[in-house]
Amino acid sequence: MGKEHTDSGGDATPLRVPVMLCYPFAGPLDYAVTPGLALKPGDVVLVPLNRRQEVGVVWDGPPDATVAASRLKPVAGMLDTPPLPEASRRFVDWVAGYTLAPPGEVLAMALRVPAAERTLHGWVAAETRPDVRLTEARRHVLEAAAGEPHTTRELAQTAGVGEGVVRGMAKAGLLHPAPMVAGAPFARPDPEHPGQTLSPQQQEAAGALRAAVSARAFQAILLDGVTGSGKTEVYLEAVAACLREGRQALVLLPEIALSSQWLARFSRRFGVEPAVWHSDLTSRVRRITWRAVAEGKASVVVGARSALFLPFPDLGLVVVDEEHETAFKQEDGVVYHARDMAVVRARLSEAPAVLVSATPSLETLANVEAGRYGRITLASRHAGAAMPEVALIDLRATPPARGRFLSPPLIEAVAQTLARGEQAMLFLNRRGYAPLTLCRVCGHRMACPNCTAWLVEHRVRRALTCHHCGHTVPAPEACPSCGAVHSLTPVGPGVERITEEAAAVFPDARRLVMASDTLPGPHAAAAAAAAIERREVDLIIGTQIVAKGWHFPMLTLVGVVDADLGLAGGDLRASERTFQLLHQVAGRAGRAEAPGRVMLQTYSPDHPVMEALRVGDLAGFMASEAAARRPGHWPPYGRLAALIVSAGDAGVADEVARALGRSAPHADGVQVLGPAPAPLAILRGRHRRRLLLKTRRDIAVQPILREWLGKVQAPRGARIDVDVDPVSFL
Repeated sequence: MGKEHTDSGGDATPLRVPVMLCYPFAGPLDYAVTPGLALKPGDVVLVPLNRRQEVGVVWDGPPDATVAASRLKPVAGMLDTPPLPEASRRFVDWVAGYTLAPPGEVLAMALRVPAAERTLHGWVAAETRPDVRLTEARRHVLEAAAGEPHTTRELAQTAGVGEGVVRGMAKAGLLHPAPMVAGAPFARPDPEHPGQTLSPQQQEAAGALRAAVSARAFQAILLDGVTGSGKTEVYLEAVAACLREGRQALVLLPEIALSSQWLARFSRRFGVEPAVWHSDLTSRVRRITWRAVAEGKASVVVGARSALFLPFPDLGLVVVDEEHETAFKQEDGVVYHARDMAVVRARLSEAPAVLVSATPSLETLANVEAGRYGRITLASRHAGAAMPEVALIDLRATPPARGRFLSPPLIEAVAQTLARGEQAMLFLNRRGYAPLTLCRVCGHRMACPNCTAWLVEHRVRRALTCHHCGHTVPAPEACPSCGAVHSLTPVGPGVERITEEAAAVFPDARRLVMASDTLPGPHAAAAAAAAIERREVDLIIGTQIVAKGWHFPMLTLVGVVDADLGLAGGDLRASERTFQLLHQVAGRAGRAEAPGRVMLQTYSPDHPVMEALRVGDLAGFMASEAAARRPGHWPPYGRLAALIVSAGDAGVADEVARALGRSAPHADGVQVLGPAPAPLAILRGRHRRRLLLKTRRDIAVQPILREWLGKVQAPRGARIDVDVDPVSFL
């Protein structure tokens, strides 16, 4: 912190403090501290910036003594907001340094909620005055304003009047402003609440995790095991240990749609639900939750990746469920991988990080192999359930009927399953009706005008949509190129088309589609899961959302419509991702007493991924993946960072990309690939070029990137985005 000092003339200059703002500045800005305002690092303050007042945080470290005191503007005041804890501030600095993002942009993810608190006030009824006329509408407002404060909108809705009436009453002195009540604190989960009886294998694993929590020291632990082995129940025992220690716990889920069954499990174990954090929450709930976390009143939080930036004052455990999921990578704004940042967050809080998966990522397995992470394995399913039998359907030998996508063996297996009164699932990781629409007359393909992508037909909505930018047009009657009427035809299947085929083949089956556009949020997903559990659904048809974490006891058959789908293209992790996804979706079958069966439709039954899935050899498959990546220093045995150049003009994008190519670093163990057009060469109307920096694992990429980027200045309208440890290569 800054101290009072004198200038060359001997006069005392005011105290100054560095304040981090939620803007892409290189660091904090200095502000003068007015007398009587005692500030310390972490305090949330209002400061002037240009002609506005902005929310910022008093930051650590000394102020910039080179800035003259006469140029400093004073801190306007301190907000009634819990300070940002030291671990959170260190985390912001660490994420910014690792991702090369401006620290203010990282801070914005941690401070977006308290920034709204400066307007978080409401109205309470004042004493009536004889000189102010009370209309019937005003009386209703005063009745509604009795008790705790309410917002203008809330009072208007309760009283059945317009918001102008409320504002007029405030102006007339009939209502007084008052701070909003933060709401009831979250009920504290009871670690002694009786939970599910654990098997000896689970008890041993839970004991190891409890010991890690009680040690109050950082360590990273992989908790892996076959699907249905009870990993969730085991790590909930670590949460219980954290509660007994009086510390807070954070559980990250890759898809918040998964939270419904997870919350039910949590409630069975602890008697209450935890705090929840995701983008679908209302702003009011987010404010209440943020403050409860900051004040230590939210003991357990389950959330999406952004929950990492909540201001936990005493975080004692971080759990990353389904740690292999690519959904943990944020691709927009500050580009970071929540799994890796969760490990950092735990280290800064001297707490264990538990990474959970039935199909761990190769990165995590490499960390285990190197001794950086511990490992706890659950080798068998809970309660004696057997692993499902996996069979490959060679589509070359038993193809579907013309214009169809379900092969005879799969149709027969589904029919037999439904006849037994059991449930079946058809899985295809592709939304919509068809991924491509073309004209039979001229061959025109319906493409997105903003992206290098085909428009996906959504027949239910009678629309064609780009899944990258959201561009949507009504499904045309005639080809926009040649004008031929009724000539547009779908190519390839999406889940809507499989649903249509299933309706024709299994007309009596009660069907349910589970995809991100049919289950838009956690409530819809919870309703779908409840319907399946109540046996109101016979046939589930879904995309990758059905592969993660669901437990449906009567689901005994899983049919994968296109097992080859993820293997196309040159993605470094294509085989690994395909194996993980198909292994996970296969794990939905036979999780209770009835045995499960999995059938994979493929044109490549001899592919290593298919063979590994058939025999259930996860370890062997991952070992072969590792052997393929080690020689070339590909992750996790080397480091990658991508530079993505984008501009509205293709020539500008090429010019900047070539400039980066000319100034590319050259050193032993360092290689630059590109520049080249990105696979999505146009995205949201911007032309994109990529360069890839590849180094040995012992070489840090951040210093190389900083020096490299310092040599090239992007012109106005162009942008250079940095993606350290890229997951997507689009």
